Amino acid sequence: MNQVYEKIVKCYDSIKDRLPFVPKVALVLGSGLGNYAGTMDVKGEISYSEIEDFPVSTVPGHEGKFIFGYVKSVPVVCMKGRVHYYEGYPITDVVLPARLMKLMGAEILFLTNASGGINPAFSAGSFMLIKDHISIFAPNPLVGANIDELGCRFPDMSKVYDPALSQIIKEKAAECEIPLNEGIYVQLTGPSFESPAEIKMLRSLGADAVGMSTVVEAIAANHMGMRICGISCVANLAAGMTNQPLTHEEVQEASNKAAPLFRQLITESIAAFV
Repeated sequence: MNQVYEKIVKCYDSIKDRLPFVPKVALVLGSGLGNYAGTMDVKGEISYSEIEDFPVSTVPGHEGKFIFGYVKSVPVVCMKGRVHYYEGYPITDVVLPARLMKLMGAEILFLTNASGGINPAFSAGSFMLIKDHISIFAPNPLVGANIDELGCRFPDMSKVYDPALSQIIKEKAAECEIPLNEGIYVQLTGPSFESPAEIKMLRSLGADAVGMSTVVEAIAANHMGMRICGISCVANLAAGMTNQPLTHEEVQEASNKAAPLFRQLITESIAAFV
């Protein structure tokens, strides 16, 4: 058996008897957005540290546990904190949680993150529906022997972000009167914020927002045949867009301020997915 797949199966086998239900939606909560789990009808939780060989998040604001609960009537497994490539984990460990949630039974992966705004029309605290992505510098999680049990060797990436799910999010945003931009998200490795020259390069490539996560998870989930959607909270304007220095505390503060609207949009969207 492929060693990467063997590790996923080992993680699943260690917790499968603790799952309170088969989730339909897997939700990944980004920086400053972890409190959403408190709005769910929680039925159980599993800390990452309780899962043998599972990567544990070391980033402030990422608590590190799976939360199982209902969003209205929809069974959801929620990642309260993700792991990042910059923490020193191999890329296969970074996407292991997404793959594990697929093994739990989740059919939809809803990705969220906090990002830096590259599009000059965006403002801090606004939301961006991810319509496509660019991955540079972060390793592709599919490099190496293909895991045939998960998907094909050369997965199509034409429509990673499901058009029907994205349309639901747009409709719910309009109903809730929540401003929602659309754009292209680009993942770099971090942990340093990007330089002004890098932001200028990314803008020329067509990126609207930049961050340190999400794309590799989307690639792995797409490989497995999951339906994917994503929202980025533009927590600040990227380097060179203002004269202010960038800090992680600023990202968390902006995300916390945006949290009430985020919770509303996530809840209404998930309820309409299934």
